[in-house]
Amino acid sequence: MRRVVSLVPSLTEAVAVSAPGLLVGVTDWCTHPEDFGDAVRIGGTKNPDVRRIVELRPDLVIANEEENRAPDLAALRAAGVEVLVTEVRTLPQALRELDRVLVGALGLTRPGWLADAERAWARVEPLAERTAFVPIWRRPWMVLGRDTFAGDLLARLGVRNVYAGHPERYPRVPVEELAAAGCDLVVLPDEPYRFTAEDGPEAFPGLPAALVDGRHLTWYGPSLAGAPEVLATALRAAL
Repeated sequence: MRRVVSLVPSLTEAVAVSAPGLLVGVTDWCTHPEDFGDAVRIGGTKNPDVRRIVELRPDLVIANEEENRAPDLAALRAAGVEVLVTEVRTLPQALRELDRVLVGALGLTRPGWLADAERAWARVEPLAERTAFVPIWRRPWMVLGRDTFAGDLLARLGVRNVYAGHPERYPRVPVEELAAAGCDLVVLPDEPYRFTAEDGPEAFPGLPAALVDGRHLTWYGPSLAGAPEVLATALRAAL
């Protein structure tokens, strides 16, 4: 059995559900599943305790090129730790990377939930196309831009991100510009910023607001199997 440290909440859940007991270290942001056994909290995704990770003697550290900082990963490698870095910007890429981690790196049998996720997304019937912007933060307002996993999922559900062609992946956009973008709706996830019915929609009066579960929109793991139904339900409710 391998000793694994995960620096990515999505991948933490994927490993924990597929092979309980492998994880010896997880981040403070890893929330699913609820029980990680004896796994140690090793700090945040952006500020992991490199020394503590090395002390755990992991066989593998799982990371992501967007969620984790290159200097931290370089420090782990310099200490002799093997680090696997994933890149996830589309659904197909997410499925391939999950295979690479679980089957390729950890030698597990391909989990059933991964096949369930493939089937669920293959069956998706998009809504009539709508345009939207997708805030991920306020103060300042930031939205999904180009080449994002969440944007790809929404596109498969019939929602076109109006900022998908922006040169930045997470641009800052003044709220006045967002309100004047001429979109059909605003999609408000509950992470990384926790948008709620009382915090977010009021900034865009008259515009339908879809409050969506951030885990189903941005995590690539077991939640992918239920994501099409969960997200489509929220979008239909808003429209």
